[in-house]
Amino acid sequence: MTPPLHITSRDNPLLKRLRLLVRDPGAYRKQGQVWLEGDHLCRAMVARGRQPELAVFSESFWPSAHDLIDISAIKCVILPDALMRDISSLETPSRMGCLANLPVADGLNPLLPTLILDRVQDAGNVGSMLRSAAAFGVLQVVALKGTAALWSAKVLRAGMGAHFGLELHEGLLPDDLATLQVPWVVTSSHQGEWLHQASLPWPCAWVMGHEGQGVSEALMARASRCVRIAQPGGEESLNVAAAAAICLHASAPKP
Repeated sequence: MTPPLHITSRDNPLLKRLRLLVRDPGAYRKQGQVWLEGDHLCRAMVARGRQPELAVFSESFWPSAHDLIDISAIKCVILPDALMRDISSLETPSRMGCLANLPVADGLNPLLPTLILDRVQDAGNVGSMLRSAAAFGVLQVVALKGTAALWSAKVLRAGMGAHFGLELHEGLLPDDLATLQVPWVVTSSHQGEWLHQASLPWPCAWVMGHEGQGVSEALMARASRCVRIAQPGGEESLNVAAAAAICLHASAPKP
């Protein structure tokens, strides 16, 4: 490993780029890179065989960072703690982070188990749904236009590393889904068969909709199945991330 680079100026071009990635949820699209804050996300990426372009350590953490040095095989930077705080989106800044190239997504795989996000706007919901997708055997996630940016800092935190086990596609339009050959299953709070009684296909494409409006009528019309979740407690509806976890678990292959 090459010797680490010490940066002490707040005006360093690298720090300007990192601040933009932290503060602008869509900046990664222009830069082609993502900022992963915290050793958990960095380890999750490396565990999937991906190497960061750059690893950044706080000055106070660097002397005890021996077990993380392998993450920084390409290039390593050390920052004073004050500058590390300046590129953090957390109340308590992480002691390290990684800058990685944005994965290049190929076209949709028509046969993979898929999660379709229809204008899901809350970043926490989106990240949680990616985590559930990875846990329950989904391999591909499609975010339609209007959905929160998949590689934004908030979605990355909520996803807890799930991004690196999924094929991610974003900014698509409904017509772009025409190549999917697996059956579509949509959820509704007021129609369809009960989820716990349904015989669900696998693989399939689950469609989860906007927090307030649900799945669009156009996508509902293209689905082969519609299910609803029994709520004996009497609530009108579930949070979309909670609904996704229940549905994905119900259709997942059983061990």
